[in-house]
Amino acid sequence: MSQAFTDPDELFDVCDALGRPLGLRKRRADVHRDGDWHRALHCWVVGQREDGTPYVLFQRRSESKDTHPGKLDATVGGHLSAGESVEAALREAEEEIGLVLTMDDLLPLGVRLAVNDTEPGVRDYEVQYVFMHRSDLPLAAYSPNPAEVVALVEVPVPVGLDLFTGRREVISAKALYNQRCYPNEAWLAEQRIRPVDFIQQADRYFYRICVQAHLYFQGFAHVSI
Repeated sequence: MSQAFTDPDELFDVCDALGRPLGLRKRRADVHRDGDWHRALHCWVVGQREDGTPYVLFQRRSESKDTHPGKLDATVGGHLSAGESVEAALREAEEEIGLVLTMDDLLPLGVRLAVNDTEPGVRDYEVQYVFMHRSDLPLAAYSPNPAEVVALVEVPVPVGLDLFTGRREVISAKALYNQRCYPNEAWLAEQRIRPVDFIQQADRYFYRICVQAHLYFQGFAHVSI
């Protein structure tokens, strides 16, 4: 299994719950220890299969991540380094899955406050800037970085909604494995997914993303988390 490199000394801007920097920069490790608000980017890639079924791409995080190792999460996600703009943080899309994006490629979904204090020694308080990007590229066209992403999972919106509302206990989803992480797995394969595979969220975040993807492909002009 490839090891992710998470720099505990990377500097973040401490901010308030509205995302406004407070003029203080702290190390990643200290921010996550002290529960300081800091900024992050989420970019959700959605698409539509040839039969018209919409889907959402989830990434399976590296097992060596400092938060939520091995769990399914947003397609692209990352912290804003100290002094970095949201636009500059789009570098995460290329770094994590090989997708080059600009702000013109994105549909803003809003700002989310996310709190994780369920892991020992971690108080992760994020102001997340959330975007959607439509891409109908085949799953095999992406290049997951083994230091960050061990697999990309294509969850059809209808079955995702069933899973997140409890109508199904398990679903089957197409997965692109990173062979440097799973050398004995097929490159493209079906994967059985359960609610426990996802980061646990009190605000039903992943369910709401599936709802917004459904509305988007229904032609609604305004979608928002």
